[in-house]
Amino acid sequence: MTPVTTRGPDGRATHLGGRATLIGAGAVVLWSTLALFTAMAEVPPFEKTALSFAVGGGLLALANLARGQGLSLYRQPWRVWAVGLGGMFAYHAFFFTALHLAPPAEASLVNYLWPLLIVVGTALLPGERLRPLHVLGAALGLGGVAFLLGPRAEFSFDAMGGYLAAAAGAVTWATYSLAARRFAHVPSGIVAGYALGTAILAIPFHLMFETWVTPPDATSWIALLALGIGPVGLSFLFWDIGMKGGNPRLLGALAYGAPLASTVLLVLAGRAEPTTGIIVACIAITLGAILAGRRW
Repeated sequence: MTPVTTRGPDGRATHLGGRATLIGAGAVVLWSTLALFTAMAEVPPFEKTALSFAVGGGLLALANLARGQGLSLYRQPWRVWAVGLGGMFAYHAFFFTALHLAPPAEASLVNYLWPLLIVVGTALLPGERLRPLHVLGAALGLGGVAFLLGPRAEFSFDAMGGYLAAAAGAVTWATYSLAARRFAHVPSGIVAGYALGTAILAIPFHLMFETWVTPPDATSWIALLALGIGPVGLSFLFWDIGMKGGNPRLLGALAYGAPLASTVLLVLAGRAEPTTGIIVACIAITLGAILAGRRW
């Protein structure tokens, strides 16, 4: 894969490859904690989005200042903001809508088309070559997730609106992720602005559709802070770095590891039952990542 040039905090060019892919994989690890922390934070979805993204965006903005990146970082062309902020907020709006209109298992299955779309979409990126085995690898990952979530899924026409919202979310996140490659010259610190913007945009949706719920206990507050720091904070910074300078096919395939690891964490936390599907999903997702990440 041809190395991608990005700009570091000091404005100098840096060449990323395997290191960026490893950082991007860190986002998948953090996303595996999303379901657990979401279940622990007992507040409505858009309220949860506003609070957690405010925490994550605020911490990332402070980190930018500590690295010497001031307000000039956020003076980017409107296209950058349209793709970045629009993609991040729209994805979560679509996904939460899907969870509201369709059962979680079905909504998650449809939503997890986005890693496959990323792998296929790399054919549109300069310097990337897509081969049939790459697509097969991504399909194996999707099959692993289907085996993991499928037994709980019961698709019905009544939930069609939820399925369409989940599909729209998948297309949105794949587009956002691939577009990051097009904006490789934009420092990844801009993610702080995307996160803070998402928090602000979530407020009117919360006011229109939800009632404010004060987190009932310390566990909920800790979960909200943990969400902001990890799954909706550092994870998006790591993902941006990975997509801009790493192997997008491999990262797309590795993303299927998030629901698997998430399920394992829920089992360990006593919030889900262990099943043989976990083992089958692990094998399929691992093999899929190997195939999708190869240069051939």
